[in-house]
Amino acid sequence: MEEKSVLVTGAASGIGLACVGLLLKEGANVAAFDIQGDRMAQELPGDEARLLRIQGDVSRSENCEAAVTEAVDRFGALDALIHWGAAHSSARWDELGAEECNHIMSVNVTGTFLIAQAAARHMTPRGQGAIVLCTSTSVLQGVTGGDGQGGPAYVASKGAVIALTRSFARALGPHGIRVNAVSPGITETAMIAGYTDEQRAAMLRRFPLGRFADPDEIANAGIYLISDKSSFMTGEIMQVNGGSNFG
Repeated sequence: MEEKSVLVTGAASGIGLACVGLLLKEGANVAAFDIQGDRMAQELPGDEARLLRIQGDVSRSENCEAAVTEAVDRFGALDALIHWGAAHSSARWDELGAEECNHIMSVNVTGTFLIAQAAARHMTPRGQGAIVLCTSTSVLQGVTGGDGQGGPAYVASKGAVIALTRSFARALGPHGIRVNAVSPGITETAMIAGYTDEQRAAMLRRFPLGRFADPDEIANAGIYLISDKSSFMTGEIMQVNGGSNFG
């Protein structure tokens, strides 16, 4: 990848952490953004010239705007946003309360909007840029929660990300900005730590490849979508699920 400046959210763990590492290996400048500042400092050690660590909350507009400003001040411009950051909820419909539901929506829906909005405000005058959001194959399956599985609040929030992807793509395309989303299948991250052995075995039977995704495999999909190799893609939802959702 030619040298790009990329803002990556959810950078302290899982797919986001993998994405930061892959981008740095490819020569990109990376602004790593996460609410877990201490963990990010531990997982992303050193003071590389091409790495900027930013602590903040995507559900707060001032934090999103500040992250973009810091990235631009450090690297001169922001070429791309890859937004992996999200909150998880396994509460079933009869367990879910308004407070938890509103929190998930605030982080996963409002937060997605705010970080994309902040990035687009910088990209629009430049007439170029790429934004990648993250939804979930749980939207296709309509999973119900429990045992670490996404519940209705999580599934609904990820469904909203699909709508935001298409709305942003339509609005920002005339400004030279592409907006797509990655829809990961089950991935070996802390998000599935609550799966029981029986649940893992049952889930694996749905995967023709016989395994869950490695975080790098999902991160590489996001990196592809900001690259020039995907220059005619916008408004698309890239399914990366090991064949677990054929139809």
